[in-house]
Amino acid sequence: MAWTKKILRVNLTDGVIQAEPLNMEWAQQYLGQRGLATRYLVEEVDSQVDALSPENKFIMATGPLTGTMASTGGRYSCITKSPLTGAIACSNSGGFFGAEMKNAGWDMIILEGKSPTPVYLYVEDSEARLIPADDLWGKSVWATDEEIHKKHQDPQIRIACIGRAAESGNLFAAVVNDLHRAAGRSGVGTVLASKNVKAVALRGTRGVGNLKDPMRFMNATFEHKQVLAANAVTGAGLPTYGTQVLMNVINELGALPTRNMREVRFEGAHSVSGEAMHEPRASDGKKNLTRNGGCFGCTIACGRISTVDRTHFSVKDKPQYWGNSGGLEYEAAWALGPDTGVDDLDALTYVNFLCNEDGLDPISFGATVAAAMELFEDGVLTTADTGGIELKFGSAEALVQITELTARGEGFGKEIGLGSKRLCEKYGRPELSMTVKGQEFPAYDPRGIQGMGLTYATSNRGACHLRSYTVSSEVLGIPIKTDPLVTDGKPELVIAFQDATAAVDSSGLCIFTTFAWSLDNIAPQIDAACEGDWSVEKCAEVGARIWQLERDFNMRAGLTGADDTLPKRLLKDAANVGPAEGKVCDLDAMLPKYYELRGWTTDGQLTSETRQRYGLPS
Repeated sequence: MAWTKKILRVNLTDGVIQAEPLNMEWAQQYLGQRGLATRYLVEEVDSQVDALSPENKFIMATGPLTGTMASTGGRYSCITKSPLTGAIACSNSGGFFGAEMKNAGWDMIILEGKSPTPVYLYVEDSEARLIPADDLWGKSVWATDEEIHKKHQDPQIRIACIGRAAESGNLFAAVVNDLHRAAGRSGVGTVLASKNVKAVALRGTRGVGNLKDPMRFMNATFEHKQVLAANAVTGAGLPTYGTQVLMNVINELGALPTRNMREVRFEGAHSVSGEAMHEPRASDGKKNLTRNGGCFGCTIACGRISTVDRTHFSVKDKPQYWGNSGGLEYEAAWALGPDTGVDDLDALTYVNFLCNEDGLDPISFGATVAAAMELFEDGVLTTADTGGIELKFGSAEALVQITELTARGEGFGKEIGLGSKRLCEKYGRPELSMTVKGQEFPAYDPRGIQGMGLTYATSNRGACHLRSYTVSSEVLGIPIKTDPLVTDGKPELVIAFQDATAAVDSSGLCIFTTFAWSLDNIAPQIDAACEGDWSVEKCAEVGARIWQLERDFNMRAGLTGADDTLPKRLLKDAANVGPAEGKVCDLDAMLPKYYELRGWTTDGQLTSETRQRYGLPS
């Protein structure tokens, strides 16, 4: 009911594909998608395995509400062990791929082993086969998508694939579906490449049926869509400006990390903001933003579809980039712009196109380039290292050049593909890497938003805003307003966000709904669709269980409480302007209470009582 109750297991080594029943006992404990796939990964993969070895597994998973009429019910996740962090990796994506997978009749696809030669998996309802992909290896995401559509002569096939970045071993390569939606973080695309899998292509015609109470589900989804429409964020702000609505807001707050987080405010923020995307260009009178983009079943449509000025230096001789494609979201715009000191909107849009075209996580990429720029300005890197690129903060030309190299896995782009932690360690300046557990920071400075400091430090997949978006409370006042500069109450706030987010990520819905919805809105939809009792309390408990399971995997993988920290720059160097001027992130004031509330020891280990409470596997 809501689940298809079927898994497609693909042994790449032997070329054997089999269907098997979904473990419904686990489904009741972990719901779906992020949680349920993590339970399978924990059961089947040694946490200490090399992430790029055949012994690691790669799971694509939908939630029970994926493919249904619930608003935003188009999500799927890629779950594996991360080559970037060595921790659990779960990367969530929208678009239409997840709904197509569910409509083909599958809750999960598990890829195990390694194909001896490049292949792609083609699934049409209950039929699945591996198809040689030697002719696709070495091609970009966009070229691969085009070729697979041509081969099968079906425009309705949905494709998730990797680009040249993953093939070259880039440690933060993404899996891109529908050309510009991505399971973007933690190097999930790199794992797919290590298995010689170029793509997964789906065609589903079965639909999603067997809901527990179809009429109640229809009424619940209709009711809560009205809540989204009436909300100022989901009904107005996100549809109009997308996530880029935040650029000027966070900048004014003095929490916009700038130039590798040396500063907290960027003088060129407006030039790369959501408002700027709406403004006619002086060169041709056209706007950067051409229209909204919505994922399957979405009533918010926060996606951006953009164009680059054809006369801009980055594309003037490249007509293939003159059309519409996926535009800048806030995190990408920040990482490629303020963090590198670049305020050229057309340059950032072109670079974002390249990230989509070849499967680069723009957050990790931009943050790694920012670290490299600081290394260059400090004289640690020279043009002899960078292949002649003057890798200086504020240089749009340098940003464009290094992106083109990184997308192809060439020259100094190979070094960027290591991620900032390994790059800075290689050149003897590890303190310049703005990472947690090896993953680069998103676009909120924890000196100005204290709850985000605790969020980053404790995130199970390394620095991440989508595991506990306390910005919602600390900046936007949702669901209640809390002071971003104080630490009191933040452990409780972070845990509440972490648990709720884990449940939402496991349902098949988009986390952006939570600007308007709480579990009070989401649980009734799950309960009407899924067998069993899905109260608000149960959903929260499931979220907490997922968090504990991920933590347990990480501890077994070799991470410790010492990894729950932030770069010294954020703990020692005070913000220089804005409301947080003179403040550092006071992590020490929050972390002990967080551990206590989580039921962990003072050094961050799960206690036996906590393991027993959540029924974690031994």
